[in-house]
Amino acid sequence: MSFTTIARSKTEPYWEGSFGHPFIKELQKGSLDEKIFRYYLIQDDYYLKHFSRLYQLVGDKADDQYLKDLLYTNAHDLKIGEQAIREVFFDQLGIDPNASSHTKIAPTAYHYVSHMYRQLSESNAAIAAASLLPCAWFYHDIGEQLIKQGSPTPIYQQWIETYATEEATQKLNSECQVLNRHYDNSSLEDQQKMVNAFVISSQMEYAFWEMAYTFETWPEGNLDYVNTIQY
Repeated sequence: MSFTTIARSKTEPYWEGSFGHPFIKELQKGSLDEKIFRYYLIQDDYYLKHFSRLYQLVGDKADDQYLKDLLYTNAHDLKIGEQAIREVFFDQLGIDPNASSHTKIAPTAYHYVSHMYRQLSESNAAIAAASLLPCAWFYHDIGEQLIKQGSPTPIYQQWIETYATEEATQKLNSECQVLNRHYDNSSLEDQQKMVNAFVISSQMEYAFWEMAYTFETWPEGNLDYVNTIQY
């Protein structure tokens, strides 16, 4: 089986869980609390800035010219596409463009980005690229699903339309094809690492909705417990 077939089969709960998550269902209905969407956008701004950089860095690491060019193109397109649209959303909602710089980054956003940097530092380019694939694939599938009905809220409809495009489908297909080829030419150990990297990123994609919906923050700890310790 191909890499994408194996990886996708192992992550079905996270795909289906995303389609059924309150964040996605309420966004489509137009009932999603704007505060939740604002929190999501700020956390996603942090994520996308690093994600764009990761495309560039993994491209730098790649020996395969086709993979290198594809990742460089993704970095460029992300800046003029998704990140540019986020700037429009920030403006519409009155969010400080530098909000992610002075907002505490939620654990899920932090761990997701850290996971991808770890693949970059410890693995080869194909494994690192495998950790990047779920983002585009998740959002493509969600956009394709939600566009069928749309959302009555203009900004949520615009968010959906960002991902439901023929260009997104073509780019995703190209990325899947090149990673399938690298998987076929990899050792069994590296094949498993590619799948593992993809699975963890998929889990993080699913967790991202919950992070936004619950305004996830870092635990504060418990000083009362410390005060009970006898030295």
